[in-house]
Amino acid sequence: MSFFDFLTEKIAIDLGTTNTLITHRGKIVINSPSIIAVHRISGKIIAVGKEANYMRGKIHKNIKTLYPLRNGVIANFDLSEKMLKILIKKLFSLQKAAFRTSLNMIISIPCGITKVEMRAVKESAKRLNAKKIYLIEEPMAAAIGAGIDVLQPIGNMVVDIGGGTTEIAVITLGGIVSGQSLRIAGNMFNDDIIQYIREQHNLHIGESTAEKIKIKIGSAIEALEIPPDTLQVQGRDMLTGKPKQINVSHKEIARSLDKSLTQIENAVLDILSDIPPEISSDIYTNGILLTGGGSLLRGLDERLSATTDLSIYKGEQPLEVVVKGSEIVLKNLNRYTPVLVRNM
Repeated sequence: MSFFDFLTEKIAIDLGTTNTLITHRGKIVINSPSIIAVHRISGKIIAVGKEANYMRGKIHKNIKTLYPLRNGVIANFDLSEKMLKILIKKLFSLQKAAFRTSLNMIISIPCGITKVEMRAVKESAKRLNAKKIYLIEEPMAAAIGAGIDVLQPIGNMVVDIGGGTTEIAVITLGGIVSGQSLRIAGNMFNDDIIQYIREQHNLHIGESTAEKIKIKIGSAIEALEIPPDTLQVQGRDMLTGKPKQINVSHKEIARSLDKSLTQIENAVLDILSDIPPEISSDIYTNGILLTGGGSLLRGLDERLSATTDLSIYKGEQPLEVVVKGSEIVLKNLNRYTPVLVRNM
């Protein structure tokens, strides 16, 4: 170890469409909405993360809130860089270093990402004083974070439902045998809820209200053993233009999400039908790991189990497994080099 190694910090980043998580020294130190508020005229950054999220849907014409990431990849290079810079600065704000700290950084990416999108992620990281940059695919990181030994000659299947994408992968010997990245996930669920409320109740609601509905009464099936109470939802009546309140049940939300969930199920079945029989045997024994924020949808494990005839299990703290798995890899690079995305 050289002297300058003491000036290098290791951080793992789960750069999500909805939330960005960063670990440092074994702890999740940043868990922030991936949103930024900008002044339309001056271009000045007004708020990032939670502060910007509070402004969503409640701003005037001179301010706009934006998600720099879409579908798990960088959509706005400049804003994503500024957002990460502010979050990382916040991370190290309590440190009083005499020298400028450089970073060894690992970033999780969707398994369907293109080479152009990969380069965008790396270029953005380089501008943040990153000395070394490693990339890992999200389902691989999720499996490691959930405690699976991905280097063994045993097949494991991961379904990671995030904000922008659903990552489905079959893993063995440190590699992905078959994988698919669907742009159907938490944000699409919100859109489904908005459309359903509009069509069935003539009520217009915003993204933040749809997110609240999904969290409080969201369900993948109508027949829940312990159903949540109906939820009072406020919005704008599309016929009169007046504020209005309605009651919404979990059964309605299950119906609104059915089409999107069916597409995820079909993708899972497609991958199961395309893997070697020996790996199929392993998955039959081990079941499917369901993780990510979307895994918290009530009854989703039951629905997926009924579709696949396989056992479904959830990892602890499904929102955190990707970033925790990434950090494990960064701390044990000699062991986990095979799981990293190769340099382009």
